[in-house]
Amino acid sequence: MARCFSLTAMRDRCFRYSFSTAGLKSTTTDLGDGTFMHCWVPKWRKENKPTLLLVHGIGANAMWQWNDFISPLVSHFNLYIPDLLFFGDSHTTRPERSEAFQARCVAALMESHGVKSMNVIGISYGGFVGYSLAAQFKERVDRLVICCAGVCMEEKDMEKGLFQVKSVDEAVGILLPRTPEKVRDLIRLSFYKPIKGVPSCFLDDFIEFMCTEYLQERKELIEALHKDRKMSDVPNISQPTLIIWGEHDRVFPLELAHRLNKHIGENSQLVILKNSGHAINAEKPKEMNKHFKSFLLGPLPQPKQGNHVNGHKED
Repeated sequence: MARCFSLTAMRDRCFRYSFSTAGLKSTTTDLGDGTFMHCWVPKWRKENKPTLLLVHGIGANAMWQWNDFISPLVSHFNLYIPDLLFFGDSHTTRPERSEAFQARCVAALMESHGVKSMNVIGISYGGFVGYSLAAQFKERVDRLVICCAGVCMEEKDMEKGLFQVKSVDEAVGILLPRTPEKVRDLIRLSFYKPIKGVPSCFLDDFIEFMCTEYLQERKELIEALHKDRKMSDVPNISQPTLIIWGEHDRVFPLELAHRLNKHIGENSQLVILKNSGHAINAEKPKEMNKHFKSFLLGPLPQPKQGNHVNGHKED
């Protein structure tokens, strides 16, 4: 029997209303060759404001991960918020599953909207895509923010026990949950202070609404991130880069933040948010917004003098 009420669907409608009232409109672009990308774009683009691209992670579509950031950012930027391929209304018949392909599709999408240069914020999987976008399209990305994205992880890290999970299959089972208990595993893994006591009926509703489409394709996206990954293959970027990480991230441990900071070199700075895990967008949205605006709207950052924890220099 079909459900007559879905809390998840209601929340999704609330997010749509929130995006629309913030001055954004829903668009879908045919990029050719069987590829379609959905994106929230400004109803009225203002040429005196810089452009900011927000790239979501694996956990949900763009609205669910960026809703808390729209109101603080929309007055300062022309916001573009796409659904990556196999999320929301974005999809392709092409076989590619790499973050590099996702980045090329995002670049084509932005070009179709007449955007020549942009700032980019990517969270988790979206950070992989954002980094690849900066590497492939150096002249189009001005400043980059990477949030808790293990760009510098290696395939061998899994074997060495760096991660909480022991295999890619185990990771897929948690990141693409099919049962309420797997959703609870995901919450425990992602949050520093996990939410407890959520009824199974609500979790089943979330799974049915958010986690049933493109399961095989999303599994392949996760597998492509891990397979044959080596530090020596991570391209160099030159854009000023802000790295933001949860101190207790158990999806991509803090060691990967330091690796990325070292790899980028003098053009990067690292901010570590205390009392937070991987889901920093849910746990620390106000602090993240503060760092976003300071980094993206301020003068070009000077070569780094040190790293910071919650805005204070790290020893």
